[in-house]
Amino acid sequence: MNSVAILFWTGIGVVFYSYLGYGILLLFMVKIKNLFRSEPTYDANYLPEVTLVVPCFNEADYIEEKIMNSLALNYPKEKLQLIFISDGSTDDTHQRIQKYPQVLALHEPARNGKAAAMNRAMAYVKAPIVVFCDANTDLNPDAIKEMVKHYANPQVGAVTGEKRIITKEKENASGAGEGIYWKYESFLKQLDSDFYTIVGAAGELMSYRTSLYKELPKDSLLYDLMQSMQIDNDGYRVVYEKNAWASETASANVGEELKRKVRIAAGAFQSMGRLPQAFNLIGNFRVSFLFISHRVLRWTLAPLSLLLIFLSNMFLCWQEGGLYSFIMIGQIVFYAMALLGWYLNNKQIKVKILFVPYYFFIMNLCMYLGFVRFLRGKQSANWERAKRA
Repeated sequence: MNSVAILFWTGIGVVFYSYLGYGILLLFMVKIKNLFRSEPTYDANYLPEVTLVVPCFNEADYIEEKIMNSLALNYPKEKLQLIFISDGSTDDTHQRIQKYPQVLALHEPARNGKAAAMNRAMAYVKAPIVVFCDANTDLNPDAIKEMVKHYANPQVGAVTGEKRIITKEKENASGAGEGIYWKYESFLKQLDSDFYTIVGAAGELMSYRTSLYKELPKDSLLYDLMQSMQIDNDGYRVVYEKNAWASETASANVGEELKRKVRIAAGAFQSMGRLPQAFNLIGNFRVSFLFISHRVLRWTLAPLSLLLIFLSNMFLCWQEGGLYSFIMIGQIVFYAMALLGWYLNNKQIKVKILFVPYYFFIMNLCMYLGFVRFLRGKQSANWERAKRA
């Protein structure tokens, strides 16, 4: 086998492991672990004081609905503090929040980004557990109860809920692809948690022991991932709770989805540079194994491998033909479907068979665009709310 063929098959292996093989391996390891698992260590009757913090930016159209959703949570009212922080908002978000005396409304004109707003809000948190969620999401009534029950276990430092994408019958390719992706991602997070810990939680619904929360640099892009990984690296577990969820609609269109994913990609490269301990396979094997397998490969080697697979396949197709010709045809068809999905999505035409190739292509394209933005230092820490369907 020549060097080009080795490169080709190695790339195939990296992509397969990153997206499917890792999940299969982890499912096998979790099943083995479950043979020796003791009774759950959570306590469903554990009801500590909790502070719910909701960072907002120009959410006037939705904020009162969010407040009503928060007030309706099934948790003892005397044990639940609500803080809504609207720093930098230029609409009347803050004024609308002030209409509700049950909510502590924080606001200052300066806009310093979401990480800075979260850090500032922590000065007002007195409860032992703090929960963060986005202003454009709805929580299920028992979300807080389902999350805090895990804190009865002193080894648990953080608990994340599930992100759910609300899809509609006439969903576009971007929205449907996002929904499919998050269902699979939630499955992998459950496996991570069952095996040991979550490596990078979704900020749509995330909770921490207040004592373990660390102030992040103001320019942090993936504050949820950074915060949860620091708790992992300190020796605590981050648990996934599927019965607590935050639901939101999908991105409104291709442009909005690109904007959001390029920002996430730039943040991924920033985070890897700030988490050297997460790569220590000798001293921190379980966390490092999960982080590299679930996150790093998808951010780095998998997108690179896709390009190398295509280029090496062209060479092998010309040199040897046979199997490589069939694979080349398959690749061309797949990417043609992705580009057709992109085109039809812009035309508001729905073709279900194109959802997965379209979304897969967009995810990996954004890693390249995000890497360029990271190198240029052009990604602002001030979050821009993506328009939702």
